[in-house]
Amino acid sequence: MNRGPWIFLGVLAALAMSFFGLVLLPQLDLGRLVEAKAMGSDDLYPLARPGLAAQGAEVYRANGCVVCHSQQVRPTPADLERYGKRRSVAPDYLFDQPAQLGRQRIGPDLANIASRNRGAEWQLQHLYAPRSVVPGSTMPPFPYLFQVRKLDGGLPSPEAVKLPGTYAAPFGSEVVPTRAAVALVAYLDSLKSDSVSLFEAPLPAPTTNALTAVLTTNVSPPGLTNAAASAANAPAR
Repeated sequence: MNRGPWIFLGVLAALAMSFFGLVLLPQLDLGRLVEAKAMGSDDLYPLARPGLAAQGAEVYRANGCVVCHSQQVRPTPADLERYGKRRSVAPDYLFDQPAQLGRQRIGPDLANIASRNRGAEWQLQHLYAPRSVVPGSTMPPFPYLFQVRKLDGGLPSPEAVKLPGTYAAPFGSEVVPTRAAVALVAYLDSLKSDSVSLFEAPLPAPTTNALTAVLTTNVSPPGLTNAAASAANAPAR
């Protein structure tokens, strides 16, 4: 009996099921996503990136930043402590085509880089000469995103990047970011999702003073029953 056709049909069915499960089904799920209201607010989330930040996303992709940086906070204590207050969920990437999830972290995760308040000046210094702000950094420099030009009138222009020591521009010249560098920094400044609480990924509730008092002392705050206070102060078993 010739089993060739059945083997061919089996392989074809396996490929079809793989395509449906790995490609088509996720696309159908994401395709139904729409902006939703953040918890405790009437504001819609997420918002499309403004023009300069959207251009910066293209610079980010073109320079392969996703190879070394992820943009996904995992639901682990280490990630939540270092990279964001809540885990990343599908709505965070609604307007990202494609989403820059990344596979590895040679550099830190950037899902909430704007929350770290680095500032545009720091980001530009880091792009031009990473070790000027992070000693021992393994990140490659991106000097082609800048221009080294002679000073006009002997004074640096307002947009010139301030660089320390040996990283500074040669005497009589200055380092000025191109529009691509400015757009890239605008994109990085738009990466801030952990300030919004979502139904599927709520922000952690702040610890109130009353709860702290219950957990650290034997004094019952007003409105707390004796039974509840005893339970709060009972030793763990």
